Amino acid sequence: MSRLLLVLGGARSGKSEYAERRADAVAGGDVLYLATLCPGGPDVDRRIAEHRRRRPGGWAVRELHGVDALEGLTADPVRRAVLLDGVELWLAALDPPGEAEASRLARMAAEACAAIASELVCVVSSEVGMGVVPATDAGVRFRDNVGAANATLAAMADEVTLVVAGLALAVRP
Repeated sequence: MSRLLLVLGGARSGKSEYAERRADAVAGGDVLYLATLCPGGPDVDRRIAEHRRRRPGGWAVRELHGVDALEGLTADPVRRAVLLDGVELWLAALDPPGEAEASRLARMAAEACAAIASELVCVVSSEVGMGVVPATDAGVRFRDNVGAANATLAAMADEVTLVVAGLALAVRP
């Protein structure tokens, strides 16, 4: 049975690096990295390239381009750890209609990752509710959807860690 670790944090907080270190420590390089992609400009492309450079070469990588990408995950070879990074980008690309749908998709993602039967499933998501109040209805919906997804994942998780300024804080051991 997989152990579910939810890693939350703000933008550039170090949450991905923390999750990568945890997955590698458990799996010794036997990691399936599920990278969410959201189209963007040069800054997004630079960040994607930075993540690609940082990942060890032996990790299996699968880029998720929508909800259908979760289907067939169990066909991947069994890995000791699975890392899904990041839920908020995946939700942004899917543009779910509401909080209930965001929660359903988060549950589905965690269950799909756990079905791989790895020792550890790390799920990374941004904590968007502690920042600037969105000025648009779309921004408010996005914040609320990510918050609902994070709450669903936290309820399912064995361990929740908040990363702030590169420091990992145990929320639930």
